[in-house]
Amino acid sequence: MGGESTTRTAPRSGGTGTAASGGRLGQRLSGVAVALGLVLFLGGFGWAALSYRPYTVPTSSMTPTIDAGNRVLAQRVDGGEVRRGDVVVFRDNSWVTGSDVVKRVVAVGGDTVSCCTDGKLTVNGKQIEEPYLPKGTLAENQNFATVTVPQGRLFLLGDERQGSLDSTAHLTDAAKGTVARTAVIARVDAVVFPWKGGLKRPTGFEALGALSQPGPLSTIELLIVIGAVLVLGGGAYGPIAKRTGRSRARAARAEAAGVR
Repeated sequence: MGGESTTRTAPRSGGTGTAASGGRLGQRLSGVAVALGLVLFLGGFGWAALSYRPYTVPTSSMTPTIDAGNRVLAQRVDGGEVRRGDVVVFRDNSWVTGSDVVKRVVAVGGDTVSCCTDGKLTVNGKQIEEPYLPKGTLAENQNFATVTVPQGRLFLLGDERQGSLDSTAHLTDAAKGTVARTAVIARVDAVVFPWKGGLKRPTGFEALGALSQPGPLSTIELLIVIGAVLVLGGGAYGPIAKRTGRSRARAARAEAAGVR
């Protein structure tokens, strides 16, 4: 009887102690993962809400970069941060009353802009490569006289040059079709519905000066994804640990029964 009691109780005691210790550590790590995940997940969305504004583009004037009805995310920026090649959101009642407008900046204060030279836009005497234009189209459907952009203002065109009501449609205005930098409220970073991702960098303007750096959208996306993985992984630990514990308990009972 004494030998039977010793054989039966020894494996049960050792197995229970090890499982309890591992379970407590696992629960702590699971809680840390969930807490950290929530911070990253919610922090990412909070950062996005502070940095970006969503817009729906109602017209096809920016096709194929942005089609009519596309949903975009535009980074909140000051007009002073805008550089050549940026796609911006601005408000100018001399263009459209009470509505935001989305166009591409092709020239800034002090630049001279004209069209066309061999079918290409010319800024400060340099022909600009514009791969974002619809394939097979010229940079502009009509020639316009050289415009010198006043300081503090911008010259903007739509990527669909055939039908865009852009600066070329306002050349007879007092400002010669230009828009004040202060009218800019955001810079488009990505097309998110339907998903097209981040806008391609306008490398054709690099010869004229530095381009704008991409916004923090990719970093925000990474934070949200990592946060979601940590929350789901940490939350799944409990059910998995319980199932594993029950399996081990059944195995231990079967082993004890075999010894008995």
